[in-house]
Amino acid sequence: MLPGSLAVLALLPYLALPEAGWAGILRMLAGTAFWFCAAWLVARLAGLLLAQHPKLLSDLVATALFLAAGVLVAQVVFELPGTGLIATSSVLIAVLGFALRNTLGDIFSGIALGMESPYAIGDWIEATEGCAGRVTEISWRATKLVTRDGVALVVPNSLIAGHRIAVYGAGAMGRFRCAIQVPLDAAVPAERARRILLAAALEAGRDVPGFAPDVVLADMSQGFAMYAVRFHVPDYGEETHWRDTVAGAVQRALRHTGLSLAQPARDVRLRRPGGAPPDARMVLLDAIEIFRPFSAEERTAIAAALQARTLPPGAALVRQGEAGDSLFLLAEGALDIRIAPPGRAEFLAERLTQGAVLGEMSLLTGQPRSATVLAATEAVVLELRKEDLDPILRARPALLEGLTAIMAERQARNMARPATPDAPTPAAPTREDILARLKSFFKIR
Repeated sequence: MLPGSLAVLALLPYLALPEAGWAGILRMLAGTAFWFCAAWLVARLAGLLLAQHPKLLSDLVATALFLAAGVLVAQVVFELPGTGLIATSSVLIAVLGFALRNTLGDIFSGIALGMESPYAIGDWIEATEGCAGRVTEISWRATKLVTRDGVALVVPNSLIAGHRIAVYGAGAMGRFRCAIQVPLDAAVPAERARRILLAAALEAGRDVPGFAPDVVLADMSQGFAMYAVRFHVPDYGEETHWRDTVAGAVQRALRHTGLSLAQPARDVRLRRPGGAPPDARMVLLDAIEIFRPFSAEERTAIAAALQARTLPPGAALVRQGEAGDSLFLLAEGALDIRIAPPGRAEFLAERLTQGAVLGEMSLLTGQPRSATVLAATEAVVLELRKEDLDPILRARPALLEGLTAIMAERQARNMARPATPDAPTPAAPTREDILARLKSFFKIR
């Protein structure tokens, strides 16, 4: 009712008892009430029609209606001369404008923001430098934000209007892209670095729709290459969580592949082109549980026997139902495990990233492949065949006990989660059954 009050104040110098006495007073009161009630009713209707728009817009319409009602009351009800009304209103407006210049600046900025609607309640915005939060209220004078730490901020609209406004995840998209920087040795081939980092980002966001990660070589200076691992964050409030998740996945991937973060101005020694560093295979074997029973010398022999294969995206490593007598170590990249149950369509069961091992049952028992394995990204796999493992197991049959325990544990974990929600949980093979298969396949008594 502030506009109506201002209109009444402007009329005070001209108010006088009418000649008609109390009848005239009642007539003026009725006329005044009529015009302001009409303005209130129309303002309410406008508020309902503009319910989906910023509150500032409906407030602006209500203000205009009450001001118009005040002018009509002065002209129609009180029959005041227009020149006197304008003069008195101008003086009053000048005094109030000087006293409330900062507040009026916030109000007019709020009107401009309300008309343009660069953000809405619920959006994450950066209103000024270092002032970011979720919008909880937009008023005439200020915008209220709540930061990711739960701190409430009241930012004057004039301050917001005078700065660049960053809106995170506005509209139907509801997400935005951010990145973490990963410095690597410049001697590492760019194709290999992208393969490793992309697989790590895919692992981090495997359950997030629209995560859509990619990797670009952003810069090369001071002896190292700077890669940007980019991904889409579902909500700005979770940005820190997803940065931490992706950074952790990158750290694990580098550890599995024998790489480390580069340091500025480090001494760069170029390795021989092609292939992995000399100790990368040993690093991978040491990190895989199925090779824990083997001694260091035996793992060295296994590393020397591994055959590297590079798969382009979409290429099949194995097909479900094929005979197999080898296992694969995923050195770099990502693989999709797809299963086709009898009478049902093939579906994606799991996505593996660097450091994973697959096909151990085929290597150690000769069972057919239980799934189709496709390259989700360019991938490097290391294959260990039965004839390469056979001499080691024959020389030390006691290894079968350790392998049996690990395989029984892995099989129990795999069987505990059925491939589909409505599929029954199959019974895991016993240790005795696995041990018997191992001895039979390798012909060890």
